[in-house]
Amino acid sequence: MGGSCAQRRRAGRGQVLFPWLLPLFYSALGEPIRYSIPEELAKGSVVGNLAKDLGLSVLDVSARKLRVSAEKLHFNVDAQSGDLLVKDRIDREQICKERRRCELQLEAVVENPLNIFHVVVTIEDINDHAPQFLKDEIILEISESVSPGMGTILESAKDPDIGMNSLSKYQLGPNEYFSLVVKDNPDGDKYPELLLQKTLDRETQSTHHLVLTALDGGNPPLSGTIQIRIIVVDANDNPPVFSQDVYRVSLREDVPPGTSVLRVMATDRDEGINAEFTYSFLGVADKAQSVFYLDSSTGNIITHQPLDFEEVERYTMNVEVKDRGSLSTQCKIIIEVLDENDNSPEIIITSLSDQILENSPRGMVVALFKTRDRDSGENAEVTCSLSRNGPFKIRSSSNNYYKLVTDGALDREQTPAYNLTITATDKGKPPLSSDITFTLHITDVNDNAPIFQKSTYLVHVPENNQPGASITQVGAWDPDLGPNGQVSYSIIASDLEPKTLSSYVSVNVQSGVVFAQRSFDHEQLRAFELTIQARDQGLPALSTNVSLRVLVDDRNDNAPRVLYPALGPDGSALFDTVPRAAQPDYLVTKVVAVDADAGHNAWLSYHLLQATDPGLFSLGLRTGEVRTVRPLNDKDASRHRLLVAVRDGGQPPLSATATLLLIFADSLQEALPDIADHPIPSDPQAELQFYLVVALALISVLFLLAVILAISLRLRQYSNPVARGCFGSVFCSKSGPVLPPNYSDGTLPYACNMRGHGDQTNPEFNFLTSVNNFPAVQDILNKDSSSVLLASILPPGVEAEKNTLDQVFKMTLFIFQYASVTQYSTIS
Repeated sequence: MGGSCAQRRRAGRGQVLFPWLLPLFYSALGEPIRYSIPEELAKGSVVGNLAKDLGLSVLDVSARKLRVSAEKLHFNVDAQSGDLLVKDRIDREQICKERRRCELQLEAVVENPLNIFHVVVTIEDINDHAPQFLKDEIILEISESVSPGMGTILESAKDPDIGMNSLSKYQLGPNEYFSLVVKDNPDGDKYPELLLQKTLDRETQSTHHLVLTALDGGNPPLSGTIQIRIIVVDANDNPPVFSQDVYRVSLREDVPPGTSVLRVMATDRDEGINAEFTYSFLGVADKAQSVFYLDSSTGNIITHQPLDFEEVERYTMNVEVKDRGSLSTQCKIIIEVLDENDNSPEIIITSLSDQILENSPRGMVVALFKTRDRDSGENAEVTCSLSRNGPFKIRSSSNNYYKLVTDGALDREQTPAYNLTITATDKGKPPLSSDITFTLHITDVNDNAPIFQKSTYLVHVPENNQPGASITQVGAWDPDLGPNGQVSYSIIASDLEPKTLSSYVSVNVQSGVVFAQRSFDHEQLRAFELTIQARDQGLPALSTNVSLRVLVDDRNDNAPRVLYPALGPDGSALFDTVPRAAQPDYLVTKVVAVDADAGHNAWLSYHLLQATDPGLFSLGLRTGEVRTVRPLNDKDASRHRLLVAVRDGGQPPLSATATLLLIFADSLQEALPDIADHPIPSDPQAELQFYLVVALALISVLFLLAVILAISLRLRQYSNPVARGCFGSVFCSKSGPVLPPNYSDGTLPYACNMRGHGDQTNPEFNFLTSVNNFPAVQDILNKDSSSVLLASILPPGVEAEKNTLDQVFKMTLFIFQYASVTQYSTIS
C-alpha cells in the first residue's frame, strides 16, 4: 500500500509541471493528459483539475460545457470546479484483467468552439486480492520406493494483483519427510515443488497431511492455503519424462475448432503396468480447458472452441503425465494467438446535427465521430469515406476523430433530406469495413417565389351570369415550406377603370378563386384583362404576377329586329308595287333585319309563314329577298299579303315577323284602288309636312336632272354605238348593279336594283324607246331606289314618315314618267 501511494505521489509531481506546459504545447504535440490513481478509490474522489490542465477558467467549465466521454464512463467533471471525479467503482482486475499496464482512455469535450482532448488515466494496483488455489486439496500418491530428493510439482496459486502485490512465495507446514522448493517459470511466475527429504515407509505411515501456504508481497501480505494429502503406494521408481520441459506454439485466431495444436510426448523407463501413463491438464484455468482439449492417451492437444486474439493473446498451460504407479512429470505449454483481421471497424457518433439550414455556408460542421478497431497493427488502421450523394465531405480532426462538413450549396426544394452513409475500412488483408447511415434534414428558407400553373389565363364567361359566381381559379405553387410556401392572391392591375374594378371582379385571397361581382353584358363589355399577384408569407416576401384575360361570351338574349319593311304611323304595313310584266326571279323587295347578338346567335334566316298565293313568290333563306317565281297571269290577284318570320341561330332561337303588302300595277292609277284600302293618316305631324315639301322639291330636281342626263346619253349613243351608259356610277357597273357592303348577309337595306322587266341582264336606261318599255323609270319607281333617296333626305328616327313619303315619291315619279314620255313625243 505504501508503494502504491509513492507511485501516486510521483505521478502527482509530474502533473504539477505538465498542466503549466500543456496550454503552450498541447496544440502542437497533440499528447494526451495523463493521470495516475490507485484502484478502488471512493466515489467522488478527485483525480485532477481537468479544467486547469486544459487551460480553462472556472467560468469556461460551464460556459463551454466541459465533459468527458468513454465507452464506460468511470469519471465525470465537476461543473463548478472543473475537477475530474471518480464516478463509479474502479477495479483494475475487472477492467484490465491480466494486462500489466492498465490505462483508461477518455475524451474531454468542450463546445463553443467544439474541441476534443485526449485523457489517459493509469490505474495503479493495490493489494486487494489474496493468492488462491484452484482446489481445496491436493492428493498425491508417492511410492515408497522413491528416493529422497525426488521432487513433485504442486499446483500453483493465482493472484490477480501485479507487481509487489502479486504472488511472492510459498510456505510448507512443518514435517520431517518433505520440504518445499519455489521455482520460477520461463514467463516469470513462481511454482512450488515438493521434495522428499527421506524415504517413505508405507507400513509405518501410509498417509501424510501437509498444508501449503501461498503469500503475496503486499504490506501486510495476504495468503491462501491448500491441503496436501500424500498417499504412499507401492514402489514405482521411474516416473514418465517429457521430451521437453516447455512447448511453444503460435496459432492463428481464425483456425476452426478441431484443429490440432501440438502433441506432447513422454517416456517411462519402467516396464509393464508401471510404464503405462496418461496425460492431463494441471492447474489450468477453466477458460483454457474450454478452448483446448487434451487427449489423455496420445497427448494430442486440439482446439475445442474458436480463438479470439482480442480476448486472450496467450495461453499458458501445465500438462502432467502420470503412470500407474502415480509417478508424474509436468511440462509447460505456451500457445501464442496470432491476430487476424476478424473485427470490422466501429463508427461512434459523438455529435450530430440532424437539421441544417439550406443557406448554410461551406465548411459547416454537421457531425463529429470517431472510429475504433479491436484488431492490432495494420488490421486496426482505419480510413473513412462518405457516400457521394450530397455536398458533404469528411475531414480528419485528431487521433481517430473526424468531422463531417458541408462542401457545397444546399437546396431543400431539390433535396429535402440526405441519407448519408459513412464507411470505415481497415487495412487488413482482406480489408473489413462497416458503415453507419443517418438522415440529415434540410431546413427551409424563403428562396423561391410562387409559380403559377399557367403563364397566362384565358377565361370564357357567358353573359347574363349570376353576380357573385366563380368564373375561374388561378393557382400558384411555392416549393418552400410553412409561411414561406403559403400563397395569397390579389388583383394589382386591370384595363378596367380602377374605381369600378371592385364592382366587376374580386379574387379570394386564400384560394385564388375569381368571382364576378356583377352580371356581364356581351353587347356592352366583350373582354377585359386583369393582373393577379401571388405573394408568399416569407420574410422578405416574394411575389409573381400573371395575366388573366376574361372573354364575355354571347348568349342569345336579343331577338332579331326588322328594319325593313317598317310599319306605318298607325301600325299598318306599307305597300310595294310590282310591275305586271315582271318575269320569274324578279326582285320584288327585301326584308332587312339585324340582331344585336354575335356569331350563330346573329345568323339570321328568313321563312315565309303566310302568303296569299304561296306559289307566286319565293323568299331567300339567308338574304331575305322576295322574288317572283312565275309570270303574273290574269287569274292572279293584284294584291298580295306575305307574312315573313326572321329567326336567329341561337338555342333556343328567337324570332320576329314582318308583313309585306305587294300590289301588281304598271301605273299609279292602277294601284290607287288598292292604295285606297290603306289611306294615309289625315293629320300628319307638322314636322312631317316640312320634310314632305323638302322631299318633293328635291325629287323634282333630281328627276329633271335624270331626264336631261338620259337625253344626253341617248344623243351620244347615236354618235358612239358601242358606248353604253348607266344611270350613275353609284347604282351600276359594266358587270351589273353595284350593291353596298354586307348585302349578301341580309342585315342592311337593299340599295338598288337596276334590272328591267325585259332584259334582266341589261342595266341600260332606255328613256327614248317607247312608253311601254321604260326600264329606267320603272327602276326609279322601285321601292329600294326610293328608300335610298329618302334615307339620305330624312333624319333618323322617322321610319313611319319615310314610308309615307315613299308612297308619295312613287306616285310623283309615275306622273313624271308620263310627262317625260309626252315631252319625248313632242321632241320627236
